[in-house]
Amino acid sequence: MRHATILLAAGLLAGLTACGTDSPSNDKPAAQSSPSSSPSPWVVQREQYLEAAHSIPFNGTPSDVELLGYPEPWCDALKEGHSVEWMFDIFKGGMYPIGEEWGTAEPDAHELLVAGVRVYCPEHLSAVQEELRASGKY
Repeated sequence: MRHATILLAAGLLAGLTACGTDSPSNDKPAAQSSPSSSPSPWVVQREQYLEAAHSIPFNGTPSDVELLGYPEPWCDALKEGHSVEWMFDIFKGGMYPIGEEWGTAEPDAHELLVAGVRVYCPEHLSAVQEELRASGKY
């Protein structure tokens, strides 16, 4: 997961540094994007998830990078048929949202999971909510 984040950041930086012109006589500034252009779906997903995540109380302060590291593995595990209980079990899935300097109470971890699933893999949202409700923890 860290490699994917590093590669993504490198790709973004490479894209920013490649903003030159081929013609030395072109002294006009680069065209600005029109106000009607919309951000990519990836950016919208990221913003929606982080907005929800920032409303959740944590014991400490996770970084956005740390928070963004959870939805993809959660969605992958759900696609493989794993349960929330399996994902959050430290000895099985090991995907409980916790960091070295921050933690999450179980109800808040469930809220973060639901926020991530709602944005990144909504096809699994009802199953996740049903499991959490059935356990009496949501």
